[in-house]
Amino acid sequence: MAVRPPVCDFGARAPDFTLPDPDGRMFSFGDIAGPRGTLVMFICNHCPYVQAVIDRIRRDAAELQQLGVGVVAISANDVGEYPQDGPEQMKAEAEKHGFTFPYLYDESQHIARAYGAECTPDFFGYNAAGELQYRGRLDASGRSPAPPDAPRELFAAMAQIAETGQGPREQVASMGCSIKWKA
Repeated sequence: MAVRPPVCDFGARAPDFTLPDPDGRMFSFGDIAGPRGTLVMFICNHCPYVQAVIDRIRRDAAELQQLGVGVVAISANDVGEYPQDGPEQMKAEAEKHGFTFPYLYDESQHIARAYGAECTPDFFGYNAAGELQYRGRLDASGRSPAPPDAPRELFAAMAQIAETGQGPREQVASMGCSIKWKA
């Protein structure tokens, strides 16, 4: 079932975290934070909404990193019910798509809850001070990719945040599969 998260709560502070990647290396928000902003993405391997845009996510993340924006992806799905979202499969997915950012596993789901993540993909764009400035979609894609010339909403918003510290006031919420919470 498709879920739409709420719009941006401008100025909300980024919750800190310490989470492992599939190899057991630990990363905190401070480790990820870029000098000009930080993008925290909640994704997973099996979601058709994520799969429709995974190459666009990789492209935009790499270009944002060049602008001084730190990037991280976090998977919080219940791997008991969705084993394809487990750490070994996350590692394979990151390698397959050439992720230039850490892909972390939130086994307890505490971090996803702290962020208020609701779906995959769910994007949280912070300025250099760690204040939320974007909670919108990547672009007009849904279960299928938007046309190649669709406006790059996430990229444009994060580039603006990197430049000015402020996100756009008009944002369209992301849409995707609900996070698979543990019972």
